[in-house]
Amino acid sequence: MPSSLLADLPAREGCPKRMVFGPCGGVRADERCEVAEHRCVFVGQPLVTWPAEPAPAPEPRPGSLLEAARTRPVILTDLSVVPYDPASLRRVVEVVGPVSDGLLVGEHANRPDFPPAVVAAEVHAAGGRLWTTLACRDRNRVVLEQEVAGLAALGVDGVLCVTGDARGPGVRPGATQVFDLDGPRLVALATAAGLNVAVPESPAAPPVDLRPARVAQKQLAGAQLCVLNHVRTPAEVARFVAAARAAGATIPFVAAVAVYTDERSARVLQRFPGLQVDDDAIEEVLAAPDPREAGIATAVAEARALLAIEGVAGVNLSGLASADGEDEGARVKAEVAARIREEHGG
Repeated sequence: MPSSLLADLPAREGCPKRMVFGPCGGVRADERCEVAEHRCVFVGQPLVTWPAEPAPAPEPRPGSLLEAARTRPVILTDLSVVPYDPASLRRVVEVVGPVSDGLLVGEHANRPDFPPAVVAAEVHAAGGRLWTTLACRDRNRVVLEQEVAGLAALGVDGVLCVTGDARGPGVRPGATQVFDLDGPRLVALATAAGLNVAVPESPAAPPVDLRPARVAQKQLAGAQLCVLNHVRTPAEVARFVAAARAAGATIPFVAAVAVYTDERSARVLQRFPGLQVDDDAIEEVLAAPDPREAGIATAVAEARALLAIEGVAGVNLSGLASADGEDEGARVKAEVAARIREEHGG
């Protein structure tokens, strides 16, 4: 799609995020909008299809997660660091980088950090391979174009293009929320700049019936990888991947593994909109004599089950992992990653 059309398509009336290719992943279980107290305007409506020819996707960077996923299971690890703290970032990268095929930097409304290009440079300097989340919440189209160009110049392995979670009440009151673009249109922008692009999808968020076909539409926009949000059971992932394949999606999937070892790290996952976790497993971990070891073992078992699903090329180690700070969280994730590698190689 020509870049000039990215901002010219009409947004769905009533969508606070001004989405064209909705719905977002934050739709509540009762079908309410993430932002406003009304039903999501995309629920009960036909899927909005991508209106252009498939975008030519660039080849994966040598040695990247996307390249490795062609031949073996891969591990994408969430990078949780102290914001605006290069030393914290370097310490965490040095712990999780050697056992991960890629590191995923998030975009959190309540935890702003350095601009993506600055974080990318620091991660590269510490020896990590980065996938950078780019969200449309806080950046207009011009700034998104700048970030895409900067990340391409730095040679990041890829970007995860998301519309972005809305800023909740009380989080930076008075700060605007932009949403010039939505996730699929950002995919097209990043692909045109020569970046490898991943997209998220939330299998458990309403409207559940539209979500598999949304993956196929995001692939038409240029996506080369789909990172799934948490669901309660591997069987749900298997059904979703099969449905996405039936809808025409051929890209590989990376499935989320919940990593938690204590009350805080578990409850944060349970409260996050658009995802679901195994509540019984959480309570078993928290009641265990050694919750840290139980949490690691539970994460490894979930990864084992997910990697057995056809179409799942890897796992995303997701969550805080520990309430004892970013360094301890990194050590927990690194232990999970190391055990997965022992079982599956790589």
